[in-house]
Amino acid sequence: MCVILKTEVGEYVDIRTLAKQVIIEKGGIAKSADFVAAGMRAVDIVNMCNAGYLDRIRHGYYQLAEADSSPEEQLLATLIPKGIVCVESALFHYGYSDFAPRKWSIAVPRSMSRTKLDVDALALQTYYVQSEIYELGRITDDFDGVMLSVYDRERTICDCFKYRSRLDNEIFNKALNAYANDTKKNLHNLSVYAKKLRVYKKVTELMEVLLNG
Repeated sequence: MCVILKTEVGEYVDIRTLAKQVIIEKGGIAKSADFVAAGMRAVDIVNMCNAGYLDRIRHGYYQLAEADSSPEEQLLATLIPKGIVCVESALFHYGYSDFAPRKWSIAVPRSMSRTKLDVDALALQTYYVQSEIYELGRITDDFDGVMLSVYDRERTICDCFKYRSRLDNEIFNKALNAYANDTKKNLHNLSVYAKKLRVYKKVTELMEVLLNG
């Protein structure tokens, strides 16, 4: 059944049309407060979710369902702005891995609340990072038209050593060889990061073999 609302300027509009307008204005993801500000009630939001028109992606956050939903990159940017793409996802982004991860690998501050990472529409592999090294190597790059924070090449390679036990041998070895052959590599930064991440000896020993071998 269609629900009609009267807007502030005296126009009558279908509630679904209004909800879609709100979501588009908010870049694909809207909060409960955005709908309420547009004249909708909480029960209207629940009804649209039950009817399959809206998807609840986290408590208080919604997007249009199915084909009209936001890409995962936009969900990351909007719902987890502190997240930094790292390790497996960063390796794939830089072309150091052929394996497209089923989950987004993201680094977040160790103090971050777990509830903020409860996003129904996203599969996450979370790395909780100490505050003193959280920003190290952080840059912004384009992910299919969405700008996301990601660790640079050197931080990503150092993280491969730091989280060695989590990585498949094939992914680890391919990543190091790909980096060694990358014309964009910065060995000075690699050395600086490796010292701060306490993997300097392992990084230098292996990279010397790859670069000089």
